[in-house]
Amino acid sequence: MRVVISNNAGIPIYEQIKEQIKTAILSGELKGDDLLPSVRQLARDLKISVITTMRAYADLEQEGFVVNVHGKGCYVQPQNSELIREQMLREVEAGLTAAISAARIAKLPKSELIDILHFLTREEGYE
Repeated sequence: MRVVISNNAGIPIYEQIKEQIKTAILSGELKGDDLLPSVRQLARDLKISVITTMRAYADLEQEGFVVNVHGKGCYVQPQNSELIREQMLREVEAGLTAAISAARIAKLPKSELIDILHFLTREEGYE
């Protein structure tokens, strides 16, 4: 797994790390019981503060994606398929909520918003 951060992204670095690790877990790139890089190693590799890396790992642990075993490291939690589905549903809801807000600001009729959704799903091969 490779983590890439951007200082110009407008997103806190710990959030970028957390989201990339979460994506790797949800996609199956990282599997249950895989060992993540140590906090110090990841901080050194990314040339960032250890505190930033600790925050990302703490958030991942709080959300149930990893477990920190004192003295051994941070491990990916075996994923419950229901937990993965729930996480993905939250992401879909967040994206659709943002789209609805933007459509409302643009005074886009609901029918056009639905047409856009249909077009995009076809373009992505999601029918």
